Amino acid sequence: MPFRLFDPAALARAPQSSTAADRRALLAERTAPPSLTSHREAAPSYVASEELTSAVNAALHLCAPLLLTGEPGTGKTQVAYHLAWYWDVPVFSLDVRSTTTAADLLYEFDAVAYFREANTPQKPDERCIRHKHIRRGPLWQAIDAVNEGKPAIVLLDEIDKAQRDFPNDILTALDQSRFAVPEWDENGVEGKTVERKPGTPPPIVIITSNSERRLPEAFLRRCVFHHIEFTPELVRDAVGAHRQEFAALSDTQVTLAIERFFEIRTRSLRKKPATAELIAWLIVLAAQQGSPQAAAHISERLGGTLDALPELSVLVKDRDDLTQLR
Repeated sequence: MPFRLFDPAALARAPQSSTAADRRALLAERTAPPSLTSHREAAPSYVASEELTSAVNAALHLCAPLLLTGEPGTGKTQVAYHLAWYWDVPVFSLDVRSTTTAADLLYEFDAVAYFREANTPQKPDERCIRHKHIRRGPLWQAIDAVNEGKPAIVLLDEIDKAQRDFPNDILTALDQSRFAVPEWDENGVEGKTVERKPGTPPPIVIITSNSERRLPEAFLRRCVFHHIEFTPELVRDAVGAHRQEFAALSDTQVTLAIERFFEIRTRSLRKKPATAELIAWLIVLAAQQGSPQAAAHISERLGGTLDALPELSVLVKDRDDLTQLR
């Protein structure tokens, strides 16, 4: 598939060279690189450092949550999916937002749907059942899994985005794999306790944070902590793991691209490019290697000034940063 799917200049030079249907057909052939769109697809390619491996094992033996910090793009979220791939177990994830509460981790009761049903005439032998309107959250699903003898991973992604009380609100539920569901009603019994069976290993809990807000001390005491440093080794491992996705680039081109990437990161930028941007950049550069002339042109630009780098907008995402580089 050609790189220039949108090429107004070529169409202006030769208006009859293709029809809109022809151009749409090429557009329909696009496929997103799996490593950039799916943590599950990229999981086998992740390379865990020795320090991370030690932290994972410590958390497993202590049955404690593993708290991962590091700047965006260092692969914190990918760790959970890599472990899920390693053991072939499910991940039950919660993408934390500023409005996230403890209930989002445990369960959600749709009160509106319940009251609507309660106020709808029922058949004589029917009654309104509250637990039909309960959606099980990630921790509940994980507890169900381990109670059936199936290990599971709970991922709390970017916990620092939540309100300050959120980490403390989930402490007991995470610590004990146990919480109450007062809305449950079954066989005339009000309320239910979701808990892990005695002697059953708890779910594996992975928590990520971009360190935008300091977490409470009580929460930190219960976690095993690991900070993923953005190092040349981390970048080289990531590039090596995804090398087949930009196989059209020569080793010399890849090495030069990495050097320019780190050169950009030395600048005082508001948003420094991370591993994800580097991989995306290499994939785009490889897609343009349609001829020896194109390859030579890309190599020439990689060796030029920073503002002349090809497809710079894939790496740099801030207008002020682009202005500084130029």
